[in-house]
Amino acid sequence: MKTFRFREYGEHLGTRQLGERVREQLWPLIQGSEKVCLDFEGVDVVSNSFADECIAKLLLTMSLDELKQHTTFIGLNDFARKNIALALKRRMYALASA
Repeated sequence: MKTFRFREYGEHLGTRQLGERVREQLWPLIQGSEKVCLDFEGVDVVSNSFADECIAKLLLTMSLDELKQHTTFIGLNDFARKNIALALKRRMYALASA
């Protein structure tokens, strides 16, 4: 299992621009054969914008089930967990409505 450490990008992950940059680095790992551990240890804030751009936009190229098969999350605080879950729900709703 590979580990992708979000702390390397800061304690406060807040902008879409940062989310896009991180997603571009994360995407090749997720496409590989190994499962990727998304490690949020040491990250205090994950905004809705970052969560959508970095995590939820992965649903444009794979299903939620595929995302779950290729990743696991660790080290999330409650605030970050809620924002990521909300971003995923909103993205799935938008895709279903399109």
